Formats: sequence, structure tokens, C-alpha cells
Amino acid sequence: MAVQRRRLELPSLGGRKPNFREKVVDVLRAALISGELRPGQVYSAPALAPRLGVSATPVREAMLELVKEGMVEIVPNKGFRVTEVSGTQLDEYTHVRSLIEIPTTVDLASTADADDLEALRPIAEEIVTSAGKGDLIAYVEADLAFHLGLLALAGNEHLVEVVRDLRRRSRLYGLTALVQAGRLQASAEEHLELLDALLARDADATREVMTRHLGHVRGIWAAD
Repeated sequence: MAVQRRRLELPSLGGRKPNFREKVVDVLRAALISGELRPGQVYSAPALAPRLGVSATPVREAMLELVKEGMVEIVPNKGFRVTEVSGTQLDEYTHVRSLIEIPTTVDLASTADADDLEALRPIAEEIVTSAGKGDLIAYVEADLAFHLGLLALAGNEHLVEVVRDLRRRSRLYGLTALVQAGRLQASAEEHLELLDALLARDADATREVMTRHLGHVRGIWAAD
């Protein structure tokens, strides 16, 4: 199965609809996280713009925003170099995420409103659809929207921002191999499994799914 290049004109994945500039930032960020833009490589705005179907200006502005996030660095007169993320850093990000996300999600099995949980189902289905198409950038965007939307149900905005930052710093280079092996679909379906466990008010099943799901970040998803 071929990995698809991302189109910019995808529907909003829930919440406030991002403006055009934010869409470009989101697409490029997802391309960095998924490994479509490779670490150490230098990319110019004019070269990336045709892949997104936009002019070079919004791409350049988006890349400057990603410089602030530490995802790329400026290479004078050439463009932007994708920063490297070490295995040790990924281990640390994943450890902190597990300390936050697993207990928070387990608590939602007893506290989250059923309608709020069901509202996340279309995003979970978008993750599955994107996996089936091999659209890694759409997959990463939907995955981020799902997990942050889920954590938001805990009512702690600071917690959501901490996890958002950790997820942006992470890299999932192994996604391409999963698509080619036909294994990404099964991982995508864990999001639906998680929702079902939460709706069943099954804390043990919720913990099992979340632990397994986060384990992929430093297992098959992160393999370079």
C-alpha cells in the first residue's frame, strides 16, 4: 500500500476550524512527526509549497512557527533543517505521557459524560479511515485531535497543553513501515476499542488499551 501525500483541503477534525495559516502549520507539523519530512534534511519553502498546493509564503511562515517549537532550524540561504530527536528523548517523552495519560484516561471511565465520549467517535473513525488510505499526515492530525479531545474531558487545560507539547516533540517514523505491512489499521482501531471501554465504564479495560496504545509510541510506531 502506498503512503499518500497529504492534501491541504481536509475537513476540520473537530473543535474550532483552523484558519488557512494554521492548516499549513498543522500539515507540516504532522509531516515532521510522521517522518515524511526526514530529520537532518533541509527543505525550502518553494520546494514544499507545490506539495501542499499553496504559495511559498504561507509555507515559509509556517516553518518559522515550527522553528519556535524546535521542530526545524533555519539554514541561511537554503531553508529549514529538520531537527533530530534521540531515542533517549523519545523514551523520556513517552514516560511522561504515560504518567499523565493513562491514569487520566482511566479516571474518565467513571467521570466522562457518555455524549462527550460519543462525540469523539467520528475522529476515531477518521483515524481508521486515514490508516486504511495510508494517509499518514491525516492519521497524525486525527490521532492528536482524538487524544487531546479525550484528555480535555478531564477539565484540566494545563494537562492538555503539556501532552500537546510532548506529542509535538515525538516522532513516529515507523508509521510508513506499518502502512506497507498492512498493520496500521489494527493500531488505528484501538481508538474505537478505547472509546468502547470508556463507554462501558470498564476501568481495567481502559487501562489495558491505553497502556498497549502508548507502548506503540516507542515500539513499532517509533522504529526508524
